[in-house]
Amino acid sequence: MQAYDVLCRKIDALLAGEESIRVAIDGHAAAGKTSLAAYLNARYDCNVFHMDHFFLRPEQRKPERLAQLGGNVDYERFKAEVQEPLLAGVPFAYRPFNCRTGDFEAEVDIKPKQLAVVEGAYSLHPTLADVYHIKVFLTISPREQLRRIEARDGEKLLGRFESEWIPMEHRYFETCNIPQGCDFIFGEELAE
Repeated sequence: MQAYDVLCRKIDALLAGEESIRVAIDGHAAAGKTSLAAYLNARYDCNVFHMDHFFLRPEQRKPERLAQLGGNVDYERFKAEVQEPLLAGVPFAYRPFNCRTGDFEAEVDIKPKQLAVVEGAYSLHPTLADVYHIKVFLTISPREQLRRIEARDGEKLLGRFESEWIPMEHRYFETCNIPQGCDFIFGEELAE
């Protein structure tokens, strides 16, 4: 992924001088956030955390919560279970929430590494953003986004993305000025 060389040079420079660094990858649905995190993991053997594991549980999905910017992610749990232990540099464990099953998966034990990558929409939520050394935003054209979502999730979920999740993401990106606060913005041609 030669397109990400500029990002890797920045990571390399920080790794040379810092005990630990944290990178957030936010952006549009299906823009390549998970793929970029996997690439960084293969290159650096880092810890990778997925915001999808912190979406609200069914009992938390109240209208007042979903009306909040980024309110469909349990940012409080992410902060308590992942961010705070990472900042303390101590081993920890958390249980990923699986949106498809509506339940928690087995506990994941984490031994902090020099580099931690958090990927997913809402990773730069205002309550979480101040701890990252590097902030990345991935974008994609609406047409390509819908094509990828349908290929990945099927026609049924595509409708939910169009009617619910994509509008919620856009409101969050625009109101919180997420792209403008990022160190790097990469488009769909780089997210392959």
